[in-house]
Amino acid sequence: MKLNNLSDEQVLIELTRRVKQKRLNLNVTQDELSKKAGVHVQTIKNFESGKTTTLLTFIQVLRALGDLDVFDSFFPDPGVSPIELLKLKGKERERASRSYKNKNEDPSW
Repeated sequence: MKLNNLSDEQVLIELTRRVKQKRLNLNVTQDELSKKAGVHVQTIKNFESGKTTTLLTFIQVLRALGDLDVFDSFFPDPGVSPIELLKLKGKERERASRSYKNKNEDPSW
């Protein structure tokens, strides 16, 4: 299913449907999941019914289901682009500079 073709509300419903199906596949009750996730059971019920939830709750639920690593494939770390690496190459610091109390005065040797 292409999530890009869905509205925001439809994406929310699809994500919560998938989480609910995962919970059922693991044979875990809403009460058990709420305890494992550290949230109230009503939070799980609201989440599974497609009501707006926080990202933190979503993370807690995924962690409790053992699926937090889905974010790696869902949103992989982009890293630094090769162009940015080239831009930074000549500007890498090699040593620290000395700080002076009065920048107008020359340091005494």
